[in-house]
Amino acid sequence: MLNTKWGLWAVLMELTAWAGPTLLDGHSDAALLSYLLAHAGACALLALFTLPLLTAEQSRPRLPMLALMAVCSYAVPIAGFVGVLIGTLVLRFYRAARPQEDFESIHLPEFDLHQRMKSGFRQTGLRAVLGNSEVPVRSRMRAMVALQHMSGRISSPLLRNVLNDSSEDLRLLAYGMLDALERNISRSIDQELSTLRTAQAEEGANPLGPTGLQAAEKLSALYWELVYQNLAQGDMREYAIRESLRYGEQVLAQQPHQAQHHLRRGLLLHALGQLEDAEEAYVQAQQLGLPATRVLPYLAELSFAQRDFEKTRQLMQQLDEWSALPRLRPVIDYWSAR
Repeated sequence: MLNTKWGLWAVLMELTAWAGPTLLDGHSDAALLSYLLAHAGACALLALFTLPLLTAEQSRPRLPMLALMAVCSYAVPIAGFVGVLIGTLVLRFYRAARPQEDFESIHLPEFDLHQRMKSGFRQTGLRAVLGNSEVPVRSRMRAMVALQHMSGRISSPLLRNVLNDSSEDLRLLAYGMLDALERNISRSIDQELSTLRTAQAEEGANPLGPTGLQAAEKLSALYWELVYQNLAQGDMREYAIRESLRYGEQVLAQQPHQAQHHLRRGLLLHALGQLEDAEEAYVQAQQLGLPATRVLPYLAELSFAQRDFEKTRQLMQQLDEWSALPRLRPVIDYWSAR
């Protein structure tokens, strides 16, 4: 805090320092000693007066700054005293503007309280967490709960691996989650079967009416989901494949230009081991306008199963022209290498 008394005393002491030699003998040792003592006191009082004029950053550390101002004003008579006072005022009121920083701070967007993360796990780490028996059971159960927010295609294989885990709690939870996935699809199948029977009674069975055709399309998709999500195993899987194929062919009999149904038919025939018919269905789906990136991987897989490696290489080289297949990139690079 600025104290004007220190400033007045500093000026008075400086005047006393110059008046002392005049009152005493100007050439005596006493006169010199009186000047030096009075001048030293004036410089110390000046430093105490001017230090509060500086900002907090400029006045640190305090003792060295006090000593610096006192020594400067003491070493140079009159000019040093006035120079310290003027320099302090310049630093206080005429500081150079701070240079503009290259990167300015920005305001963060408002946090939406309604946005909540469904899980703290990522898909890439779930397999490692669930497969590591050293991870605490509680953490692994949290990872399993996170699977319910993922597609059945991803979660079902992971849950089936947990069925062999040493922890009974994890096995029971995995079994319950798999059973829930299967029951949801089975319930939808029962509803569509009821709708199909009602539609056949009202609209006729051959050909199917609009409602019956829609029900058959949904049944084909639902049975395929049992296969696609790995929920059907063994004989049940083969049954689901044949039922999906049967209802899909009923739809194709009346709507032969549905490319997506031809692709599904190819996948089902491929799963049954009917490779030639599956290849024909794949080609038909591509001819009807399905993107090459949707069909060529299955054709390449089929050619590999037929041991036609040259054709497999050609198909993978065609895929190399497409840049939107990151998951297949390692396989494409392998087959495209010369």
